[in-house]
Amino acid sequence: MKTVTICGSMRFSEEMKKIALELETHHGFSVLQCTYNPQAITISDIEKDAIVSAHLRKIDLSDAIYVLDIDEYIGESVKEEIEYAKSKGKDVIFHTTFQS
Repeated sequence: MKTVTICGSMRFSEEMKKIALELETHHGFSVLQCTYNPQAITISDIEKDAIVSAHLRKIDLSDAIYVLDIDEYIGESVKEEIEYAKSKGKDVIFHTTFQS
């Protein structure tokens, strides 16, 4: 069983949750998800740094990252996560979809 960390823009958080379920129930992946903030609670810079650090640790624990690319949008944070994963020798799997 391959462990993957989902990476994608928070604007697609609902899609990421659905894909995580699909990957675990139908494709045999173990999925580490990002931290969601559905109530849009304001977080401090220290809290943001802790979330980023935890997400990078999830990448360290994974065999690969699973990049959600909706409508060809990959933000700067996800680009940094891709580079981080590559620097650690992790596979990068792209999930591209169009909503238009």
